[in-house]
Amino acid sequence: MKIIVCMKQVPAGTKVEIDPETGSMKRMSEEARTNPYDLFALESALQLKEQLSGTVSVLTMGPPQAEEMMRDAYAMGADEATILSDRKFAGADVLATSYTLSQGIQMLGGADLIICGKQTTDGDTAQVGPAIAEHLDIPHAAWVSEILDADEHSIRVRQNLASVSQIIEIPYPCLITVDKDICVPRLPSYRLMCRTKERPVKTFGFKDMPDQNLSRYGLIGSPTSVEKMFAPPETEKQVYFDGSSQEKANALMNILISKRIL
Repeated sequence: MKIIVCMKQVPAGTKVEIDPETGSMKRMSEEARTNPYDLFALESALQLKEQLSGTVSVLTMGPPQAEEMMRDAYAMGADEATILSDRKFAGADVLATSYTLSQGIQMLGGADLIICGKQTTDGDTAQVGPAIAEHLDIPHAAWVSEILDADEHSIRVRQNLASVSQIIEIPYPCLITVDKDICVPRLPSYRLMCRTKERPVKTFGFKDMPDQNLSRYGLIGSPTSVEKMFAPPETEKQVYFDGSSQEKANALMNILISKRIL
């Protein structure tokens, strides 16, 4: 069974830089981390691999610094890792991002199952996964909260939607997006980290894409126009208390009461 997991690096904090000309986030300028939802997607893929055998490949679109995330994926058990990195991909909205990823999946020879996190913590649209499926013309199930069963032909999952919970069975090839708490992501293994430190992380650009129509990629291929983008203001700061233990406890209690936490 061939599984591809789509992952993304997102800002690790609120201190991000915005390009004043394009209104896009400068992803090379901020500290990054793996999108939390994508860790659930990777763990789901690794568990299916252990159950059915096969391979797990990780795919991302982003700057070269995404290799750090890919190394972590190797240390968790992924078999292959690919980065789609090109200035022509910059400034992509949901449509252009999902199209680029779908082209990357085709370039890798397709997959039986594609797994994405439900959403990212920066864009927060929850639309990229389903859009990839539409570009590839394959069935998909979004907001999957549980994988009930899987074999060589299909996968059966539970979806928790806005007002209903439903169980569906989807034949391969297909795509699912998984919600948090579907599983507990494993920690990277030091042994695997050492074993895979020389394993290459492949990088491909626009020239490698099956479709060479530039109007489908990046800012050019993005019909969504963002009027303004800005980093959220810092709302909480660290507070230090002086005095005895009792005085510190009273000060903390007063803050919690003032915020109506207690």
